[in-house]
Amino acid sequence: MRKGRVLVLYAILGVTGLAAGILSALLGVGGGIIMVPAMTYCGVPFKVAVGTSLAVIIPTSLMGVIRHYNLGNVDFKVALLLATGAVIGANLGVMLVARVPDLLLKRLFAVFMVVTAIKLFTGK
Repeated sequence: MRKGRVLVLYAILGVTGLAAGILSALLGVGGGIIMVPAMTYCGVPFKVAVGTSLAVIIPTSLMGVIRHYNLGNVDFKVALLLATGAVIGANLGVMLVARVPDLLLKRLFAVFMVVTAIKLFTGK
């Protein structure tokens, strides 16, 4: 790969990280919605993009939680309930990802994004 192209891809990923950080703190989104499509655009395989996005969630979430806690915006009881289900679900999801073809995962991701966008747009 040409050095110029590599620099452009690094810039895209850096700006994507910045956007994901802002959106994660502002709206609670970013990892999957922003980073996965950007990484796949840059040539990262879909499953690797998903795993990498999850790794980025750790420091992003930690910073967001600290700052939101300082603003009084964290309900730890609800967070504990959600985290319990999310940890179990993440474990099941990782077991499934090894068995599901990339193309099907991409299509499921796209459908999820479209359905979510429609629900948000229509307010339902």
